[in-house]
Amino acid sequence: MNLCARALSALAATLLLVSCAALNNINAEISSYGNWPANRTPGTYGFDRLPSQQARADAQQRLEDAAHPALEAAGFTAAAPGAAPDVLVQLGARVTRYEQSPWDDPLWWRGGFGRWPGRPWIGPHWHGYGGSPRYDREVALLLRERTSGAPLYEARATSEGSTSGGDDVLGAMFRAAMADFPKSGGVPHQVSVPLKR
Repeated sequence: MNLCARALSALAATLLLVSCAALNNINAEISSYGNWPANRTPGTYGFDRLPSQQARADAQQRLEDAAHPALEAAGFTAAAPGAAPDVLVQLGARVTRYEQSPWDDPLWWRGGFGRWPGRPWIGPHWHGYGGSPRYDREVALLLRERTSGAPLYEARATSEGSTSGGDDVLGAMFRAAMADFPKSGGVPHQVSVPLKR
């Protein structure tokens, strides 16, 4: 095998590894705000449900289950049942579906052979209407001091993809949102986290 063939083989293997790693990660844009006290340790947490979230307890429980690992990775511990937590955590999530139109793709016309009433011609033609949907996903956490109610830390993560995502995507997005804890700055930036812990 000559040197050029070996180099191409190595490049192909590298591209395959990179593409496989990309399938197991989620890229999210995150931003965080607040002034977590420098000398304060994370401590215990409990979830604080708004009335609308209490009315949809199953959906909210799914969010809380997805957020637990992110909070624990940041150093927090779930408060024991009946015990008062140090901080209260409010959660939110939103998934928005968008249908793509042919005009979203600058090459929607796909040049090639076509027919014009009975005559063949070379030029643009359509490959059908519509396309696969896209999803904008966002999660948010707000940590408050339990006794005073003062907000201590707020974090958000957004991503987009071809699916609405499942519990693994929700969990990864909460981990992405808490990736900078306890630092904050409000400047959005990209992070990549594995879909599974």
